[in-house]
Amino acid sequence: MSGWYWLAAAALLGLTELAAPGLYLVFFAAAAALTGLLTLVSPDAPMVLQATCFALASIAAVVVGRRLYHARPVPTADPLLNDRAERLIGTAVVVEEPIVGGRGRVRVGDGGWPAVGPDAPAGKMMRVIGHDDGELVVESI
Repeated sequence: MSGWYWLAAAALLGLTELAAPGLYLVFFAAAAALTGLLTLVSPDAPMVLQATCFALASIAAVVVGRRLYHARPVPTADPLLNDRAERLIGTAVVVEEPIVGGRGRVRVGDGGWPAVGPDAPAGKMMRVIGHDDGELVVESI
């Protein structure tokens, strides 16, 4: 019976991946399906062997899947969608806390960011020209 449980787990993981894409559960679903098929072929396999098969198949599926994903990136209309700092390059910002000694804070929309650049008083307009380790690099407009 445990083979059917593994196949049910594979189906559940696959359906969960469909409901919440991007969780990479498809790799574990494939490993559970493989373990289920092997357990159906050899129903007397001990649970330790089944768990080992699932673990090894999961690792193999993740390694192969990641290589495939990196070899064939999905084209997107907005490649900077998840890179907020990169999206801010060219944006005009207002100095929130004076930039003294090359460090300060700037206001971007309704939030503040640490900034590096030439010394500037609070309220001065600056332009974002880059970012480094979570800090915006700014210059005078």
